[in-house]
Amino acid sequence: MSSSSNPASFVQPGDTLNDFLRSFWQRQVDTAEQETPDFKHPALPLARIKKVMKSDPDIKVIAADAPVIFCKACEIFIAEVTARAFIVADSNKRRTLSRSDIAKALSKSISLTFSSTSFHGRNCLFLRAVQL
Repeated sequence: MSSSSNPASFVQPGDTLNDFLRSFWQRQVDTAEQETPDFKHPALPLARIKKVMKSDPDIKVIAADAPVIFCKACEIFIAEVTARAFIVADSNKRRTLSRSDIAKALSKSISLTFSSTSFHGRNCLFLRAVQL
């Protein structure tokens, strides 16, 4: 089973970002080493992932295993961004995530800054993938 089956364990109220990141990525490594991927029941719809991948005009052919790997990467990305947004909301004494929590979480990370530059736009790849 994938690591996203128990999202409550990713972050707890009061966790610092550094503590969360250390445990989150260690959990991802441990899970990747131990899990047997379920290729028949992916966490995200592979047809939608292929559609997003094909939205790039430079992409002509997609190997069969590419959407499965991309699916796992998206699953981890969504889990990390959600947990980072929860930390932002928790620091503001809230339990409900808002779009601004996600934007702030993305802008606080150098590695996720590529997403935050166009996060507020309707054509953002992240938002397109989530909305599909």
